[in-house]
Amino acid sequence: MPDLSLARKVLQTEAAAVLALADRLDQRFATAVELVRDCKGRVILTGMGKSGIVCRKIAATFSSTGTSAFFLHPAEALHGDLGVIRSDDVVIALSYSGENEELVSILETLKRLGTHLIAMTGDSRSTLAQAADVALDCRVSEEACPMNLVPTASTTAMLALGDALAMTVLVERGFRPDDFASLHPGGKLGKRLKRVDQLMHHGEEVPLVRLDTAMLDVIYEMSRKGLGMTCVVDDRGAILGIITDGDLRRKMATFPTGVLNRLAGDVMTADPIAISGSTLAAEALNILEQRKITAIIVVDDERRVEGVVHLHDLWRTELV
Repeated sequence: MPDLSLARKVLQTEAAAVLALADRLDQRFATAVELVRDCKGRVILTGMGKSGIVCRKIAATFSSTGTSAFFLHPAEALHGDLGVIRSDDVVIALSYSGENEELVSILETLKRLGTHLIAMTGDSRSTLAQAADVALDCRVSEEACPMNLVPTASTTAMLALGDALAMTVLVERGFRPDDFASLHPGGKLGKRLKRVDQLMHHGEEVPLVRLDTAMLDVIYEMSRKGLGMTCVVDDRGAILGIITDGDLRRKMATFPTGVLNRLAGDVMTADPIAISGSTLAAEALNILEQRKITAIIVVDDERRVEGVVHLHDLWRTELV
C-alpha cells in the first residue's frame, strides 16, 4: 500500500502555504483590487508552464464573475500576439521566480503601451516585481514536492491569491447572484439562480377569480388554467386569497349544503404566501418544499398578482 503520510504532508504543506498568504495581505493587494475593479479594458493573465495553467483558471474565474479576462501565452505574445494588449487593459503576470525569460521580454512593450501590470511572484526583488505597478507576494517556505523542486505549494498559493483577488473584485463591483446566472445559463447552478419571473406563468395563464365568483366558475377557471389552484383578487388585482384542489376537498366536508353553493370568498385561504419576481428559483423551491405546497403566487410591491410558479416549472429546470 502506498505511503499515505507523504500525501498528508503534501496537503498540509499546501494548506500552510495558502494560510500564510492571509497574513501578508496589505495595501498592495488593495491596490491590485482597485486596478482590476477600475479597468476599462480587459484583464489579461499571462505566465509560462504551470503558472500559465494557473493563469487560465484565474482568467476563467474572472470571466465567470463579470470581469472580462483571458489568457495570453507569453511565448505567443513575443511572436505577434502582443497586439491584443491595449493601454486600458490590466495585465496580471505570474512567475514564481519573477525572472521568466518570456515574461521579462514583454515588459518593455507593456511599459510603452502604459498598460497596468500586476505581478504575482515569490521574489519581490525580481525583474518582474520591480517592473510591476504592484507586486503581490506569493512566496512559500517550501514546495510540497519531497525534493522541493516541483511547483506545488507555490502554484497552489498563486491560484488561491488569484481567487482572493477575483472574489474581492466581485464584491467591489456589486456582482449579484442573478448576474452569475446570466453568465451560466447552461449549468445547473445557473438554473438554480434564475429568477422566478423568468419561470412563472403570467398573463392569461394565471387563474384569477373575485371574492364573489360562484364556485362553479372557480372550478372552471382552475380546470381551464391547469395549475391546481386559483388566485382570489380584488378590483386592483391585488391578492386576497388562494383556492387549491386541496381546499376544495377539505371544504366539501365543511359545508353540509355543498361547496358548489358557495362563493370564492367562502372557500379561499386568506392572505396566502407570495413572493416577488426577483426571488431566485432555488428560494422558491425551498418555500414550496417547506410549506408542502405545489404553487406559489408572484406579486409586485403592491401585492398585485404578476404570475404563479408551479413545482412543475422548477422540475423543468432540473432543480428537483
